Amino acid sequence: MNYQIELRHLLYFKILAEELHFRRAAERLFIAQPGLSRQIKQLEENYRVTLFERNKRNVALTEAGKYLFDEVKELFRHLDQIETQLQSLANGKISTLKLGFIGSAVQTILPQLLVTLKQKQPDIELALHELANEVQLDMLQKQELDFGFVRLSEAPMGLNSIPIYTEHFSLVLPNTHPVLQQDRLNLYALKDESFILFSKNYSHSYYDLVMSIFQDHQFTPKVTLRTVNALTIFNMVAQGLGVAIVPSSLKNGYHVNVTFLELDALAQRTTLSLVWNTQNRNPGIPFVLEIFASQT
Repeated sequence: MNYQIELRHLLYFKILAEELHFRRAAERLFIAQPGLSRQIKQLEENYRVTLFERNKRNVALTEAGKYLFDEVKELFRHLDQIETQLQSLANGKISTLKLGFIGSAVQTILPQLLVTLKQKQPDIELALHELANEVQLDMLQKQELDFGFVRLSEAPMGLNSIPIYTEHFSLVLPNTHPVLQQDRLNLYALKDESFILFSKNYSHSYYDLVMSIFQDHQFTPKVTLRTVNALTIFNMVAQGLGVAIVPSSLKNGYHVNVTFLELDALAQRTTLSLVWNTQNRNPGIPFVLEIFASQT
C-alpha cells in the first residue's frame, strides 16, 4: 500500500528516533502508542524499508533509519529557520542573524560591523556567540550560524570565506622579564621558556602557523599550557608561568599586567576571515556581504 507521506509522519519518526522507546515517544507526541506504531508502519511501507529494529526490550535505528534521521533533523532545522525569518519579516525586520566570533574579532572588525548593521537596518536582530574556530565551522556547516569570524588558512568544502583583517603577532611577557632589557629581541633566546599558547581547538591552521614561527627560529617550544581563552593566557603570563605569542589585536580590550612586544619583523601574519555557508538562504547574508564589499 502506498501512503501519502505527510509532515506528521516525519515528526513522529523524528521523536521516536530520539527516544528509541515507543511509550516515551507517544507521550511526547500526545498520541496513543498504537497510533504511533501505525504511522511508523505507514512510513516504512511507503519507503519500502525497515527504519527500526524492534524486540520486546529494545528499539534501534537501522542504517536506513539513521540516514532518514539525519535528513529529517535537517528538514526540521530548516523549517524552524523559515519560521524565524517569517516572524522577523512580519515584525518589520530584514532578518535575524546568528554570528559566531573569536575574542580577537571584538578588538578589530566586529564592533564596526555591528554599528553599520544597526545604522542601515535598525530593526535587524542579532545573536552573538563567542566560540572557538572549530566549533564555528561545525555550526556553519549545519547552518546553526549565519556567519563566523574565524582564523583559518582555507575554508572547508561548502563554506565560503573572505579575509577581512590581517595582522602580525605579539610576544606577551611578564612586566619584569629580562628580555625587556635587551635592545633587540631574538626569539631563540626564549627557547628554554615555558610557552602558553592557543590550543588546536582554537584553530588547527592558526596553531600550525604559530608553530612555524618557532620552526623558523630553529627550536621547539616547551608548551606548558594550551587554552582557547585569551584572558587565561594573559593571567598565566602575569603570574610568571610562561610567555605567549598572540595576534597583536588582543593587546586591546584587556587590562592585564603584562607587556606586549610586537613581532612585526616576522614573515608570519594571521588573518581574520568572515565565513558563511553557501547553501544558507538567510536574506540577511547578502546584506552583510554588501557591507563588506563597500568597505574594500
